[in-house]
Amino acid sequence: MAALRVLFLGGTGIISSACSWKAVGAGHELTVVNRGKTSVRPIPAEVRQITADVNDPAAFAEVAGQDFDVVVDWVAFTPDQVKARTDALRGHVGQYVFISSASAYQTPPSRLPITESTPLRNPFWQYSRNKIACEDLLNTLYRDEGFPVTIVRPSHTYDRTLVPFDGGWTIVERMRRGQPVVVHGDGTSLWTLTHHRDFARGFVRLLGHPRTLGEAFQITSDDVLTWDQIAYALAAAAGTTAQIVHVPSDAIAAVHPSWGDGLLGDKAHAAVFDMTKLRRVAPDFVATIPFEAGAREIVAWHDEDPTRHRIDQAINEAMDTLITRYTP
Repeated sequence: MAALRVLFLGGTGIISSACSWKAVGAGHELTVVNRGKTSVRPIPAEVRQITADVNDPAAFAEVAGQDFDVVVDWVAFTPDQVKARTDALRGHVGQYVFISSASAYQTPPSRLPITESTPLRNPFWQYSRNKIACEDLLNTLYRDEGFPVTIVRPSHTYDRTLVPFDGGWTIVERMRRGQPVVVHGDGTSLWTLTHHRDFARGFVRLLGHPRTLGEAFQITSDDVLTWDQIAYALAAAAGTTAQIVHVPSDAIAAVHPSWGDGLLGDKAHAAVFDMTKLRRVAPDFVATIPFEAGAREIVAWHDEDPTRHRIDQAINEAMDTLITRYTP
């Protein structure tokens, strides 16, 4: 593929940071615009960085007035944000890639595996409903005026900084202390975890591809685990064992509403994805990093600096409450 002029709105997040490295590695000329805050995820030295608030119309207009082959919007979460970006970019972009979310799919799904044609409906989580509304706006722009949009739906994507349980490091610390931990439901629902470097392998293949315009693509691993298996893998990486107490998701929501929102709106439901559509444009895409290897990266990164061993006290206390109630 020929080198592209690519603009990332954002670029130092969990997913976007890996895509920055992959885009540069593919020979693309990458510009990243963000607020210039310090990040634990460095980006390549070859990247041109612009410090600006993309939600400031005047600041963004200056950036959007330049011509790019591809603009990837990692930081749009509401229709108002999407409208402002697309209005400013009209006539200056060959492809606008909107980062949506797999949590926008029908929740709970009526059938598995989930495909791009699975209906979008999430009555539980406002974040997901906002992403659906953004997609609706973009699809209208494509239908009415041919605005060059591509929609990408990541699922649960992680890097070494992210423990894939609510409360972050809290669950690992509890396991190391010999304390029981809460896993929602009966621990057997299926979940797909995707390492951010694996995501980037598929994502960069979509940039500038003519068959992606007006289309939506999900990008996930084929590494499907139960939530109990995820907990056991983290425990093994941390050199300990997991004592699991299973608690219904609605009971968790009653004690800790924000934890419950993420469960009822997303994680409590089985999520297995079909990558057929992605492989039509990236036939060699394969995710190669199993969670057991990712778990070792997570633990090693946190152990490098004890200040990273942060405990979410509210979730820690909620676990204590729930464990007391649900332990025979």
